[in-house]
Amino acid sequence: MKFRTLAAAAAATSMVAAAPVVAANRTAAPVSGESEMGGSLVLAILAAAAIIAGIVIAVDSGNEDQPVSA
Repeated sequence: MKFRTLAAAAAATSMVAAAPVVAANRTAAPVSGESEMGGSLVLAILAAAAIIAGIVIAVDSGNEDQPVSA
């Protein structure tokens, strides 16, 4: 029973010790031709249209005073 516990503790310790070594070996891949912002004019126009539509829907009073049934 003690051998199993000792083996489990050794395995856990080796995994914890190996994790920073594996993480230190990772590097980012080089990227060429991409801007830092990554946005586009079309996306900006669509976002502005969505904001304006949201404001119009929120402010629109509509026909709230009209009865539902005739």
